[in-house]
Amino acid sequence: MSVLTAYRGLLRNGPLVRLLGGEFVSSIGDWLYLVALLVLVYQASSDPVLLGIVGAARVLPYVVLSIPAGIVADRFDRRLVLLVTDVARGLIMLALAALQASHGPLAAIVGLAILGTCFSTFFGPTIGSYLPSLVTDERELGPANSAWSSLDNLAFVVGPAIAGILIAIGGLTAAFLLNAASFGVIAIVLWRLPSTAGTSTGETGGTEARGAAGPAQPAAPVGKALPLRPLAGLALIDVVAGLAFGGIGILTVVLATRQLGAGEDGTGYLNAAIGVGGLLGAVGSGLVVVRSRLSVPLVAGAVIFALGLAGLGWSSTLAVGFVTLAIASAGSLLVEVVSTTLLQRIVPAGVRGRAIGSIQTVGTLAYAAGAFALPILADRIGVGVVLTGAAALIVVGAVLGTALVGSSGVEAGDPELAAVARRVSALPLFAGIPGFRVAASLARGTTVEVPAGEAIIRQGEAADRFYVILGGSVDVSQTGAPGEVARHLRSLGADDAFGELGLLTGAPRSATVTAKTPVRLLALDATAFLDLVTAGPELAPRLLALHRGAASKD
Repeated sequence: MSVLTAYRGLLRNGPLVRLLGGEFVSSIGDWLYLVALLVLVYQASSDPVLLGIVGAARVLPYVVLSIPAGIVADRFDRRLVLLVTDVARGLIMLALAALQASHGPLAAIVGLAILGTCFSTFFGPTIGSYLPSLVTDERELGPANSAWSSLDNLAFVVGPAIAGILIAIGGLTAAFLLNAASFGVIAIVLWRLPSTAGTSTGETGGTEARGAAGPAQPAAPVGKALPLRPLAGLALIDVVAGLAFGGIGILTVVLATRQLGAGEDGTGYLNAAIGVGGLLGAVGSGLVVVRSRLSVPLVAGAVIFALGLAGLGWSSTLAVGFVTLAIASAGSLLVEVVSTTLLQRIVPAGVRGRAIGSIQTVGTLAYAAGAFALPILADRIGVGVVLTGAAALIVVGAVLGTALVGSSGVEAGDPELAAVARRVSALPLFAGIPGFRVAASLARGTTVEVPAGEAIIRQGEAADRFYVILGGSVDVSQTGAPGEVARHLRSLGADDAFGELGLLTGAPRSATVTAKTPVRLLALDATAFLDLVTAGPELAPRLLALHRGAASKD
């Protein structure tokens, strides 16, 4: 799929465009609010220590609540979770505005701010799980993530600018009111978007699949529900990136005042560089996330991030520091968008919230560790050495993480197999299963050549494989009592599939399948087939319903 085709499809997706637009408005309000909150706390206390405590307290909920937030995102209607948390945060903004206007106690303001952050913790796992449900094709995932990151980084520029204007005219109360209004906008948008109720369990092969009529169906083992190896790779990449950026957030002050000789004002310029680079990286990611294989963009983003970080450590002027930090931020955003897209491709929808919540937890801890440790190390051994070391860590982490991800989330490397996967995923039988999932499952299969007249499976045998016909045709027959002549049921040809019923029910083969002509098959073992079944909530019931319907006609 070309870049232009991908984004034209994205713009035609009304619900997705409305969600991205509403979240852009909300993001502007969030950045405006954050600046106003810090100014309010400092004005009321004149205590930088308290300011630091407030900043740290706003991170703590992400450590404590991210995994529970992921569980909530998987168990409840994600649109409703977003709606409830946005309404709650909007009400908190109104309360903050009232406290600011009435010169209320600072402790109450800080407490409400932390409560608002508790609700914000639910946003990442929920939106990361909800967004894929709005795309019409899994190939829209990358462009959707790129567009979202681009708008979020644009909001990073617009929100603080509006906050600066309001603060200059003494409008802190208006800042909280505007953020409350932005939550109202996204609440209206969410109210009109599709629901995800009833999909979470089915999408992991759970209650919905087992509730289908007919014999009990084997559920995927718990260890298979979360692909731990690729998730560990993505988590490793997120940890090293969070560690580095946590340190940068603090070291910008040191760089501006000591190394670049730009004074305290230089801190503002360096933070602006983060926003500019992030916007460029998010926009640039849109050119690469339409690829089926994302390992090269993932490592390339890490290298860009590392080069910018190392260059920043040895910068001697504000202009060079601005450019290198923008480069680092662009690389970081490219890594973030690609990692998010891979996670959405790899992780089944029913457990996606928990996966995002888990990675968000370790990423937040790494960010906090970087904010604490890197400035201390920089004071002892120098900023240049520390940032160069962090740059090397990013590259090593990205290479190891990408190796752990492996071929997960990509189309089959064999062009013929990729073509078969596209045809198979287009069949009504597999409707709703992402093409990348079908390709990944088929890539685990083996090719089998069977001469004409030879039986492929025999009635009464134990079921052990699922087959897709690549070429040739087969006959399906069935016998009743022993000694009876086999009754012909149907013939199957290229792209047809068979052998699934026994794997779903655990029963012996119900029919014999014989090669009518020389036939070429793609065979999947039981584990690979069941992994494919768990990729979509309706596949197992659809397969059983298909067989019941076929049986009633025979």
